[in-house]
Amino acid sequence: MWKKLLRRTKKRLVKKSPAAAHFKNHQAAARLLIHERLAHFAPLCGVTYTRVAVRNQRRRWGSCSSLGNLNFNYRLVFLPAHLCDYVIVHELCHLKELNHGPNFWAEVEKVMPEYKASEAELRVIEKKFGAVVSQHAYTETSYFGQLAKRLMVV
Repeated sequence: MWKKLLRRTKKRLVKKSPAAAHFKNHQAAARLLIHERLAHFAPLCGVTYTRVAVRNQRRRWGSCSSLGNLNFNYRLVFLPAHLCDYVIVHELCHLKELNHGPNFWAEVEKVMPEYKASEAELRVIEKKFGAVVSQHAYTETSYFGQLAKRLMVV
């Protein structure tokens, strides 16, 4: 009987994949960036949100629930700044309109008039780098590149 109890209490050693390590290394920077941009864009959209989660999603840049919860992909830090802003505005506008109807796009256009170009550019990046951009798409114009510059200057 004791052997069974001991077996149950042993912790399993699980090797972390490189992708999981990459997520852990960049999650804090993504959280900082996302909260900073949400604080900027939420008043412009006229919405409030309940909870924000930063996840390692394979196929989505972000999502929104009817409860006001926002989920974002940590890889947003590797996108150019204007595309990251587009994803954040897109999800904030879903708090007003939970579909992609004309009213939703009108809300997005109020905050970001050039949203169509941003959406098209995001689709091009997805085709070039796969479903979601990785660390290989790092550029100086990405938020991560700007954050790295700020940290190096200080």
